[in-house]
Amino acid sequence: MSLLDSVKNTFVPIHREGYPFIAVFGAATLVLGYFSSVLFWIGLILTAWCIYFYRDPERVTPVDDRLVVSPADGVISAVGPAVPPSELGLGATEMTRISVFMNVFSCHINRAPVRGRIKRIEHRPGKFLNAELDKASSENERNGLVIDSPNGTIAAVQIAGLVARRIVCWAETGGTIAIGERFGLIRFGSRVDVFLPSNAVPRVAVGQTAVGGETVLAEFGGAAVAPLVRIS
Repeated sequence: MSLLDSVKNTFVPIHREGYPFIAVFGAATLVLGYFSSVLFWIGLILTAWCIYFYRDPERVTPVDDRLVVSPADGVISAVGPAVPPSELGLGATEMTRISVFMNVFSCHINRAPVRGRIKRIEHRPGKFLNAELDKASSENERNGLVIDSPNGTIAAVQIAGLVARRIVCWAETGGTIAIGERFGLIRFGSRVDVFLPSNAVPRVAVGQTAVGGETVLAEFGGAAVAPLVRIS
C-alpha cells in the first residue's frame, strides 16, 4: 500500500449533505475571528464538530438474510413489543420494536436493516420531544419505510428529536434496497425504530452500543432465505 493510500484510508469521508452546513460554519468562524480570537476558536471547534457529525464511514455488513442490522449508530434505548405507527398500514397488532438513540456525536447516516422491496414511505409532521422518551415514537415528526423482506414486512422509522429538525430520506417507494445500504439521515440528534415480526429474536439489550450497518439487532430462524450473492 502506498503512502497516499494510507493517508486516504485515515480520513473518513464526509457526506455531501453536510457540505452547505460546513461551509456556513466555516464562513461564520472567519467573520467571528475578525472581531475576536476567542470567538474564532469557538467557531473553529463548532466547525470541526459539524465535519465530524456528517462523517460517512464505510461499514462491513453481515451477509445473511436471517439477520437484522442496526439502521444507525447509537445506543439501544428500547427492546420490546409495540404497535407500529398507524400511517405505515401495518395494523394494530404489536410487533417487536428495537430503538436506536443517536446523540449529537453519533454518525447520523441511516442504513437499511434488511434487504427487500420498499413497499411504502410515509412522512408525518409532529412534535420535537426528546427522542429518548417512549412517546416520541408516536408524537414526534417521523418518516417510515416499510420493507418487504425475505422474512416478512419490516419497518424502519426515522424519528426527529429535541434538537433534530430535519429528516432526509433518499429511498423511493417501489425500489429495492440492500441490507446496510444508506437511505437517509437525521440532523443533530434523533432516533430510529425498527419494527419486526414476532418471530424475530432480539440479539441486543438496552444500553448496548450499536454500529449502523454492522451490529446485529435481531435474527430470524431457519426458515430465513440465504442470499445468493454478496451485497456490498
